[in-house]
Amino acid sequence: MSKRIFLKTAASLATLGFLGLAQAQTTPIKFQLDWRFEGPSALFLTPAAKGYFKDAKLDVTVDAGNGSGGAVTRVASGAYDMGFADLAAVMEFHANNPDAPNKPVAVMMVYNDTPASVMALKKSGIKTPADLSGKKMGAPVFDAGRRAFPIFAKANAISGVTWTAMDPPLRETMLVRGDVDAITGFTFTSLLNLEARGAKAADVVVMPYPAFGVKLYGNAIIASPKLIKENPEAIKSFLAAFAKGAKDVIANPGAAINDVKARDGIVNVALETRRLQLAIDTTINSPNARAEGFGQVNGPRLALMASQVSDAFGTKTRVNPDAVWNGSFLPTKAVLDVLPKK
Repeated sequence: MSKRIFLKTAASLATLGFLGLAQAQTTPIKFQLDWRFEGPSALFLTPAAKGYFKDAKLDVTVDAGNGSGGAVTRVASGAYDMGFADLAAVMEFHANNPDAPNKPVAVMMVYNDTPASVMALKKSGIKTPADLSGKKMGAPVFDAGRRAFPIFAKANAISGVTWTAMDPPLRETMLVRGDVDAITGFTFTSLLNLEARGAKAADVVVMPYPAFGVKLYGNAIIASPKLIKENPEAIKSFLAAFAKGAKDVIANPGAAINDVKARDGIVNVALETRRLQLAIDTTINSPNARAEGFGQVNGPRLALMASQVSDAFGTKTRVNPDAVWNGSFLPTKAVLDVLPKK
């Protein structure tokens, strides 16, 4: 072999080796959403579409979900590395599965306030939480608002409520038809669904849990203990890239919906833009979020939620707040500065 050919071959092999090393340094992350590809999923789809995860040496796959409980169990099973789920669902899993080897841990708060609310039509005569006593309410059995309703009821002295269970697509339909007096659901989901079924927003009474004495946290990014143990740097990189994308989404929700549309071509752009803006206004850029800092939690508030979930959900063991939350992977304050200035 001539010296020239040898050097060329050696250079090619070196290039291949470098590329192989670069690929080896890219960490695959399977991420499970809590729900379908709707407005709020832009928080994860935008940093993926803009290459922020890729720039962080992560190969992130974002999959649609069917509820927070499913997101928690899929991360617990090892099928997914990280996910997005209601913190109450994470707490419930911990307390009901104390011996589970792979209990997911919340690593970043996204919905600083629960999106859960009670909704009724004004024509029902329901105006305040006190008016719910003795009424018929409806929600899927796994709905976060329904699960946490005992906390809402206790805070507002509500009694005698009876429940009707249904599949999620029927919830708002049954309220409009008068089959139930009120429903629980995420505000940014059910309010827009009610409009789609002919109800006017002005005719809907919305009672957000945070406005009526229920200070529960909402959805958080969760990670598997396996990933926490084996690759904590990947979690740090994910959260920093996510925060960068979240800042873009909050600043321009209309543009971010295009990233959702790219994943699900049948989404209604105008509707999902409204849904995303509503989610930002009520759960992400909330007074509590601005006070505590985006992504973070307040210790006493977290402990109170753990106690309330233990009681309301009737868990096998008490929720240990220190076991469900690990804030050590959060980016710097500068990176977490994503909320718009007043």
